[in-house]
Amino acid sequence: MATVSVLPDTCAWIDFFRGHQTPLATALEQALLSGAVVTCGVVQYELLQGIKKQTEGNAIVAAFQAVPFLELSQGLWIEAGRLAAQLRSQGHSLPLSDILIATLARKQGATVLTIDHHFSVIPGLRSTAG
Repeated sequence: MATVSVLPDTCAWIDFFRGHQTPLATALEQALLSGAVVTCGVVQYELLQGIKKQTEGNAIVAAFQAVPFLELSQGLWIEAGRLAAQLRSQGHSLPLSDILIATLARKQGATVLTIDHHFSVIPGLRSTAG
């Protein structure tokens, strides 16, 4: 049986890198150990823009080199725009970063590891809080 990929949201990586013993960090650690983790540019950007020391940035870059990277093709940008429009018509306005993460996860069949509850309004998306 194939392992389902896990796309950790930024909040999961923050807990993990800070050494917090949260369910989110524990779930991320288990996914890393099983080889299920994938990442994307949005998550990398969000983490790197928040670093305070160059050594933190170096550790983040090194960690991400060890996991598969999901790219946003032109078709996925179109899909993301359509998803955002659909959600907005239903009264849900999500940040661009979360729309992009959700679009990639749906395309990959990955589960988003997050504590952000607004992911639950996205049709066809698997998400978990650890």
